[in-house]
Amino acid sequence: MQAKWWQKAVVYQVYPRSFQDSNNDGIGDLQGIIQRLPYIKKLGVDVIWLNPVYKTSNVDGGYDISDYQAINPDFGNLADFQQLITTAHKMDLKIIMDLVVNHSSSEHHWFQESKKSKSNPYRDYYIWRDPVEGHEPNNWGSFFSGPAWTFDSTTGQYYLHLFAKEQPDLNWENPQVRTSVFDMMNWWALQGIDGFRMDVISMLSKPAGLPDGPKESGALYGDGGSLVANGKHEHEYLREMNQEVLSKYNWLTVGETAGVTIEEAQKYADLNGSELNMVFQFEHMGLDGNSDPRLGKWSDQKASLTALRNNLAKWQTALANKAWNSLFWNNHDQPRVVSRFGNDSQKYRVLSAKMLAAMLHGMQGTPYIYQGEEIGMTNTNFHSFDQVVDVEARNAYHELVEKEKIVSSEKLLHYFSQRSRDNARTPMPWNDSANAGFTSVQPWMTLNPNYSQINVAAALSDKNSVFYFYQELIKMRHDLPVITDGDFKLVAGNDDDPDVFAYTRNNADQHLLVICNYTQKQLTRHYELPTQAKLIIQNYSETVADQLRPYETKIYLW
Repeated sequence: MQAKWWQKAVVYQVYPRSFQDSNNDGIGDLQGIIQRLPYIKKLGVDVIWLNPVYKTSNVDGGYDISDYQAINPDFGNLADFQQLITTAHKMDLKIIMDLVVNHSSSEHHWFQESKKSKSNPYRDYYIWRDPVEGHEPNNWGSFFSGPAWTFDSTTGQYYLHLFAKEQPDLNWENPQVRTSVFDMMNWWALQGIDGFRMDVISMLSKPAGLPDGPKESGALYGDGGSLVANGKHEHEYLREMNQEVLSKYNWLTVGETAGVTIEEAQKYADLNGSELNMVFQFEHMGLDGNSDPRLGKWSDQKASLTALRNNLAKWQTALANKAWNSLFWNNHDQPRVVSRFGNDSQKYRVLSAKMLAAMLHGMQGTPYIYQGEEIGMTNTNFHSFDQVVDVEARNAYHELVEKEKIVSSEKLLHYFSQRSRDNARTPMPWNDSANAGFTSVQPWMTLNPNYSQINVAAALSDKNSVFYFYQELIKMRHDLPVITDGDFKLVAGNDDDPDVFAYTRNNADQHLLVICNYTQKQLTRHYELPTQAKLIIQNYSETVADQLRPYETKIYLW
């Protein structure tokens, strides 16, 4: 296999609002990212993925775009963006943007025109339907709580929004919508970008007739998402996008594909390059949900290693030589990995963060590191609803606590501390000074209170920090072809071990063994190793034969 550049790359995700404030308004910005490029370069990554930097109504963290060809003034302007691109490229760092085209902001020019009248030229840019017996056209629920429809009195119809009511869904059946989107993407290519991460890209094709979704017993709404994901025309639209835009550039493209199956992923990310380079699948992110369907993701359960290993191994083997994996623990929509899958206590935070990093970075695929993951940032704690910023969590609180009284305020706040997207969005802690070096004023969002201990300056001054461990893993990926092209196999007898995840990567020239103790227990395990095997990465300073200490990880090469 001739490796593509993005198959050997490592991506660093930046949430601009929370990365670095350069002008002391409490909000991260593009000049702040430029200031911190040397830090990102020091880590050793190849690509920076920016969460949306477009003009926005800012209802959903920038995922409600009001102008696709303008920069959010909180972040700067187009000249700042072009400076970021130029500076990054001089440092051999690539920049990919977030493409949000399942929906726009309700403040976008297209929607403002669309809602004026049924005969407006932009009416068919969105999905409008008449009421059915005086209520919503179907039973779909929004992913952000409440119905997926909002009534507009001007024309007496409902419009569809799978997310917030300020995020109306675009109508991809309309060829003019597709042309408008492709023109916009090609415009960004002229600005010098290196690709796109594509938000909820698997939901473009809505089912004919928009039927009711399946409804679990006790659920408040039907599951429209299951009907929308990977719809009938989805791959036609992406092949058209590929033809009109993507095939023209040597880009990295990755699709956020909620609800994707193995079979669908092989179409989206087929190695022939007819659609996208790779997809994000979320099955391993759904292993710790609540058993009560009304609560969904709001839970404090920890995924078992058995379930986690089965899922990760399934994707490794099923996509091998057919399509390409994305590897991730964290992003702007997920809580902090060390709190979720590891152990964020003072005793085990660093060890478990390193173990989880090794578990993922030894696999086949392109790894994504979310800002702060590389220093072992943890979840924050919510003691009152006033601390909650994210629209998803705030809507859930209103529905589950205030309206339906399904769960107590205290319990849901506890769940927010485990699962809320706000955990990922606290400002980046650069040092232990006031406001963590992020800003000199009150930041837009409260800092994680542990920033005086967990910050970049502390990580860089400690040769045993999580940062330098990530640096080693990234170098390993760049140096060892087996990470890119080797096959993946679970170690014989390890497929039902409840405590240890051990796997091999093998090609004709190199062999790798990755061993991870997922627990805080002291374990005894024996692995047959050839005499020439060399221990290349570990998270303890010395090794003990046949022993695995709490959260220990070891990577051998021969």
